[in-house]
Amino acid sequence: MSMDGLVEWVAEALEDAAGTISARKMFGGLALYSQGRIFAMIADDMLWFKADAESDADWDAAGCPHFTYDFGDGKMAGSMNYRRAPDDVYDDAEAMRHWAGVALAAAARAPAKKPKARKKPA
Repeated sequence: MSMDGLVEWVAEALEDAAGTISARKMFGGLALYSQGRIFAMIADDMLWFKADAESDADWDAAGCPHFTYDFGDGKMAGSMNYRRAPDDVYDDAEAMRHWAGVALAAAARAPAKKPKARKKPA
């Protein structure tokens, strides 16, 4: 599924459950937002849902690994608290709503980002 097709599928599956879904470019992929909060991202042609300490056990039980990245030297540089979506979310709207709901709850628990300080003109 293409990145655009995946965004359309997520938006369609979550239309009644999460409202309007928007996407913004991020690090060669896309960040997906609902009500101004990032809850998922698309990277490497895969969907990754936001996770946190409270939801980690659910993701572990489903066998969903953490998102990891490197800087091109072949060594893992780190990970982000996103989990690879289970395979069934790509063709099962009920599964999409369930796992997106877990991610949306994690996004709601995350502390709000402070606005960037505006630079004063010189």
